[in-house]
Amino acid sequence: MATFTLAHLSDPHLPPLPAARLRDLAGKRALGYLNWTRNRHKYHRREVLDALVADMQAQRPDHVAVTGDLVNLALEAEFSPAQAWLESVGPPHQVTVIPGNHDAYVRATRHRFVGTFGDYLRGDAPVDVAPNGATFPFVRQRGPLTLVGVSSAVPTLPLMATGTLGRAQLDTLDRTLGQLSSEQSFRVLLVHHPLHSDSRVKRLTDSRQLRTLLKQHGVELVLHGHDHIHSTMWIEGTDRQIPAIGVPSASALAHRHYPAAAYNLFSIERDGDQWRCVQTVRGISEDMRVRQIRQVKLI
Repeated sequence: MATFTLAHLSDPHLPPLPAARLRDLAGKRALGYLNWTRNRHKYHRREVLDALVADMQAQRPDHVAVTGDLVNLALEAEFSPAQAWLESVGPPHQVTVIPGNHDAYVRATRHRFVGTFGDYLRGDAPVDVAPNGATFPFVRQRGPLTLVGVSSAVPTLPLMATGTLGRAQLDTLDRTLGQLSSEQSFRVLLVHHPLHSDSRVKRLTDSRQLRTLLKQHGVELVLHGHDHIHSTMWIEGTDRQIPAIGVPSASALAHRHYPAAAYNLFSIERDGDQWRCVQTVRGISEDMRVRQIRQVKLI
């Protein structure tokens, strides 16, 4: 079987932020807008994002996964530019996206993500069993991969950035992973929030329940964003530890303890009755060139 390459980037927080109307800046958005104008605009840069995506496309991955936070305040004016950007990354059959907490920043526009990017998260697998037409979880099969996308994006109170899957989504995910466990595919779970966090304000509130499902059914790989850092956690699976990989913001300059923008490439192939997966990390340097940072054999 030929090697299949999956690219992973996250949290582009697409800059620049469009002009906001005063009536849009109530409640949580007011604090977010103040944070953007005072701080975040300095290190979320479009030229960084463009350089990173250009390098990723030059590697010619077979598929691209984007794990959320395409926008910043979920203003109506943000979704059209984000759609144009995503289309520049690739067409829906080559790119899969899930939402992050910034994509569901407030209740008024929490459903805009699915409406705008629906073609990029529409399930196409026979095991896609979300009830009542629910969007999440969805299943997309690409080559030897089975991508399972869930949404942890929910509106939260000011100063909070927690995520939640909810009982209905967990129940459907239980059935979906149960069906997939009998197939010989490389299963990749996409979720915005990491499966473990020490931060009360940024955690996935039902991460324990999700980890229980992964221990019962297993997957080969978990990809997430949210923390804006390089991270590798090992989660207990059915018969081995599952690598859960996070990546920095795709538009970020290095600042404080946050690294500069980077993305992952996963080279996946079948070797007899086992899978092989090698992670290559490529990131942007001070001279705006993208270079390989490291390469790690995960499986």
